[in-house]
Parts: sequence; C-alpha cells; structure tokens
Amino acid sequence: MEQKRIIRAEHLTFRYLDEPDSQLVLNDVSLDIAPGEFVAVLGHNGSGKSTLAKHMNAVLLPNGGTVWVHGMDTRNEEFLYDIRQNVGMVFQNPDNQIVATIVEEDVAFALENVGVEPAEIRRRVDEALQAVGMYEYREHAPHQLSGGQKQRVAIAGIIAMRPDCIVLDEPTAMLDPKGRREVLKTIRKLNREHNITVVLITHYMDEAAQADRVVVMENGEVILDGDPGEVFGHVEELKAVGLDVPQATELAFELKQAGWDLPDRILTEDECIEAIAKALGL
Repeated sequence: MEQKRIIRAEHLTFRYLDEPDSQLVLNDVSLDIAPGEFVAVLGHNGSGKSTLAKHMNAVLLPNGGTVWVHGMDTRNEEFLYDIRQNVGMVFQNPDNQIVATIVEEDVAFALENVGVEPAEIRRRVDEALQAVGMYEYREHAPHQLSGGQKQRVAIAGIIAMRPDCIVLDEPTAMLDPKGRREVLKTIRKLNREHNITVVLITHYMDEAAQADRVVVMENGEVILDGDPGEVFGHVEELKAVGLDVPQATELAFELKQAGWDLPDRILTEDECIEAIAKALGL
C-alpha cells in the first residue's frame, strides 16, 4: 500500500530532548504525499512544520510512529542512501548549500561523490541548470549571484540527483520579492513539467495558494488539510492560530460578512475582481 505514496507518516511523534516529559514537537501526525503532488505546509514558527520536513528524508527520525519513503522505513539505516536519493532537501539559506566556486561544479558535486560517470554528470548538470533557468550562469561564481539565483542553483544540485520528490524548507524566507518569484516559478515548473513531487514549507500565503494541497500545522499537529480554496475558506480558524489568508480571500470574506453575495474559494486578485464586478452587475 505504501508504494502508491512517495511519503507516508503514520502516528508520527517527535521531541528534541530524549526525555518523556519534554515537549512534543510533532504529536501523532499522519500524512500521505502522493506522486506528482505539490503540497504546501503552513504554520507559524514552532508549529512543527520544519521538523516534519526533516523527517521526510531521514534528517530526523521518529520517537514514535513511522515514516516511509517509497515503502522504506526511515529508521532502517540500510535504506538511508535510497531514501535520500528519492527525496532531496533544500533549506532556507542557499549559501549553506553551495560548496564550489563555479556554478556548474557545485551542481556536479553530489553526482561526483556517488560515482556517476563524467558524461552522465555533464548531461545531468546541463539539464538541471536549464530546468531552473540558470544554464547561462553555469561558469559564474556563486558569490556573484543574487539570493534567488543562488537558491535556484541549490535546487539544480538537488534535481541533478533525479529525486522523485523535493522538500523545500522555507526556501524563499531570506529572499527579496523578485527572488521569491523566481524560486516559486522554478518550483512550479519542476512540479508541472517534470512531474517532481514538491513539498514546500512556507509561511507565505500567496505561495501556499499556488499549491495543489495545503496542510496547516499548529502545536505539532495537522489542523487543516485540503486544496487551497478549502483550507483558506477557514479564515477565522486560521486567524485564531496566528496565520493570515491571501489578501483577495480576506477581502472576499469581509465583504461576505457585510452581506455581499460572493462565491466561496476566492484566492486571487483576478477572481476577487470578477466576483465583485458580478455582484455589482458590471
């Protein structure tokens, strides 16, 4: 059954201190990620979302419950290499992931470490840089790049390994708006054109709204799980746990509270404008 899912967590619990009375960071989390999905995981700081991400490729291991990747139990050390081949991780700070002085050498680094043939390395590096729109910068020094460009190089280094799934732990948190747009566009392209499963940990509502599915965490538990229209329809519940909703969704919610006849599941500015125009008879 697990083989039909890339990632499956069942009754996952985790605490950082190995003491029975220490605080649970993840509390009985059960979650499935299917092949080809684009899943955004939301939650404020301390909600457990980054801790959950690190369980998806065995950076962290459960204290209780089980996590499987393609049916492989993450606690089984024999599977560690295969798990990390299947699920790649991209973290907040691209500077912490870039190890070489030339872009293409950085993307090739992990491939060389696992003994991929030189001709295959060349092909994968070129394909990965093209996939993230960084091929023309292949001979540049990473320190000369913008934050968004560095993060795209870091993503290229992961996809050159040909994972089925990429988990991105707040990859745009340190970027300016332009860099955020570049990285999100890259993520969506990898998901839609290359069918790579994406798990995006974020605190930006507009990023989550572009996913196929949104999971909301609070106090180490999953409190909402559904498509963006469904999840962001819970405006009051999200605000109660300190989260916002997309601005268009909030405006539509306030207008409906004031008596306007607007449809549910409004996420974008265009959808909001169209609904308001229709309500006004324009």
